Amino acid sequence: MKPRKTANSTGSAADFIPPRPTLPKLRAAAAGCRGCHLYKFGTQTVFGEGPRDAKVIVVGEQPGDAEDKAGRPFVGPSGKLLDRAFDAAGIAREDVYVTNAVKHFKWAKDARSKRRIHQTPNAAEIRACLPWLQAEIELLQPRVIVCLGAIASKALLGRTFSVLKRRGLANESPLAEAIFTTVHPSAVLRAPSDQRALAERMFIADLRKVGRYLQKPARTGKRTSASTGKFSPWPTTELPSATSSASTRSSRK
Repeated sequence: MKPRKTANSTGSAADFIPPRPTLPKLRAAAAGCRGCHLYKFGTQTVFGEGPRDAKVIVVGEQPGDAEDKAGRPFVGPSGKLLDRAFDAAGIAREDVYVTNAVKHFKWAKDARSKRRIHQTPNAAEIRACLPWLQAEIELLQPRVIVCLGAIASKALLGRTFSVLKRRGLANESPLAEAIFTTVHPSAVLRAPSDQRALAERMFIADLRKVGRYLQKPARTGKRTSASTGKFSPWPTTELPSATSSASTRSSRK
């Protein structure tokens, strides 16, 4: 793929966070973000979407092909599965704020077709984009954060965090009352046909745990502001990034 834009990136989205931010201000500012080089390849910035008083923030990895074209998060096949899981878990979709750890679609052209193949964001790209996610969390002050896949989970819970060991469990964090983690819905959709039904049931079961948690009384007392909760720093070496299906699968578990 060839970049269409030539301005240099600044190295961090923090350079584009507006003073006294609101969600509309953040969304407008993110449209011109050059925090990393991915702005050159994405059709547009895909910012978070949902109500200002959302009790739940769902964080994915990055927008996919459909989201990049529409400019909205989770509108493709993964979003449809997520909607079904919300419904089964008793969580109203309109009460959830959905976003991604990385706001631009990273892709490579398939040599055999016109398809754009997902590539895993590397460490520098994730680190550069985190100020947008931190600003979203600070503004919304959600009760629960749900991380979908390894990139989102490691961004908020640390580089050594294992989704498969902690999926469906509540993790303590200063960023919210609880952070739940599970696989990315795209991993469910890529499961072998004879395992897909089970993978979807397990995914829905994880979100049902979130639904049950939300039915409990909220914790009393002043919660630590997200601004004091630190995002675990990513390493300076890049994470694997390739066009192979194996790389894609491992990144979104």
